[in-house]
Parts: sequence; C-alpha cells; structure tokens
Amino acid sequence: MKKIITICFVLVGFSINAQEKKVDSTSNWKKAGTFSFLLNQSSFSNWVAGGENSLAATISINYDFNYKADEWSWDNKIITKYGINNVSGTGTRKTDDLFDFNSLLGKKATKNWSYSFLLNVRTQFTTGYDYSSTPRNTTSEFFAPGYVTLGPGMVYKKGDNFSIHLSPATTKATFVSDQFSGQYGTGLGETSRYELGFYTALYYKVKLMENVTMENIFNAYSNYLEEPKNIDINYQVNLIMQINKYLSTNLNLHMIVDDNASTAVQFKQLFGLGVNYIF
Repeated sequence: MKKIITICFVLVGFSINAQEKKVDSTSNWKKAGTFSFLLNQSSFSNWVAGGENSLAATISINYDFNYKADEWSWDNKIITKYGINNVSGTGTRKTDDLFDFNSLLGKKATKNWSYSFLLNVRTQFTTGYDYSSTPRNTTSEFFAPGYVTLGPGMVYKKGDNFSIHLSPATTKATFVSDQFSGQYGTGLGETSRYELGFYTALYYKVKLMENVTMENIFNAYSNYLEEPKNIDINYQVNLIMQINKYLSTNLNLHMIVDDNASTAVQFKQLFGLGVNYIF
C-alpha cells in the first residue's frame, strides 16, 4: 500500500496593537498607551525536509502619563515586555522580559531647558536561565538584578519627540538576592551596590518617510568611584512601518553594555508583522 505523506505547515505571525490616547482639555494630565501582542506558530506533520513544532508569543505595554501645569512638568513612562517560546523537544523558554519605569520631574528654567529630577527603576518579572549547560543555570529573577537610578540634573526638551537629560550627580543602586551575591557588580556576601556618576539620556522620534517612524531611547552612565571609562550603555531602536490603518511591521533592536552584568555586549532583536487597532 502506497504510503501517503501528509504535509502540514502553518506559520502565523500575528500582532495586535491597541493604542489609547486620552487628552482632557480641562485636565493637566496627558495619557497615551500601546498594547501589543505577537504570536508565531509553526507545525509539521510527516514533513520530509524536517522541522520542529513551535509556538511563540510576546506581550508588550508602553504607557505614558504626563502632567504639565505652569512651570512644572512630570513625565512618566512604563515599558513592560514578556515573551515565551515553546519548541518541540526543548520545552518552554523565555524570550523577552522587561519592566522599565521612568519618571522625570521638571521646573522650567528657560524656553527649552528645565531643572529636573530623575527616577528610573528597571528589572524583570520572572526567573532567567542559561541553557548552555545541563542542568540549566539560574541567572536572574525578579529584582535580582534590580536597578534604581535617581538624581538631579537639567533637561532640554523640544516638543514631545526630542529631549536630552544631563545629570552630573546621579546615584545608581543595584540589588540582587542572596543567591546572586557577588554577581552584577556586588561584593561577595553583599546584595547591593551603590554608585555615583554622570548620567545622560536621549529620546528622539523621527518620521523617516511617509508611514515610517523611528524611535530612539538611549542612556549612558559613568561611575566616578570605579573605572569611570567603563560606560554603561542602554540603547533601544523601534522602527515602525505602517502599511495601512490596521497593519504595520515593527522592528525592535536593544543593546546593553554593562561589564558588571556581562563582559560581552548584550543584543536583542525582535521583528513582527502586526494588525493595529486604535481606539
């Protein structure tokens, strides 16, 4: 009896973006939010060329809530991301995990310059693993590491799409659990590390062409107290290509340079085709 080969291959790239913009002319608050969901799935049955069944999903939320009254401004941004991937034979693994809260209080000094005070909190939600060895090694968990950066400075802001923040006396605190004592720059037997240094942040959003925008989020930190030439860098690029009212293609690049976390440059890339829903 002739063997019948059934071939089934499904690849779905699906992303839903819901943007919320609330502007009340009677209120000093301005709010805007984006929710994104990306799903990729592939399935094989008797596929002679080979392949592994896989399912991947990523959820991200980007929310801004800003206050402005007279000479005072208070800009807040929350960025959260979480992604998982399940490949046949390897199980479920995390592909993305981020919680980033940035708050900037400003008092106007000149037309574009303001005195400022910055607070930034960055960590992850769940435990991270290194799968290069067997059994897997735990490398991180919620608020281990956790980073808190705060300090006074000056900010130059021209509209909502361009700003530079300079802070010459910024404190950066790194926290870990007992399990990671001695890692991420902490001393052996210690669960925290404190630094004093220079912090700078740049935000720039530009329209490259019709329906194509690029968002740049860059910050750098130099520790006065120890090896100031080793500058910590965190840089994100978001490229959004709007195909039509409901469809867009998104490219996210994320680079981190931090010799206390890794001697190598950390790099992450995410590319997705999305269906947009705006309300």
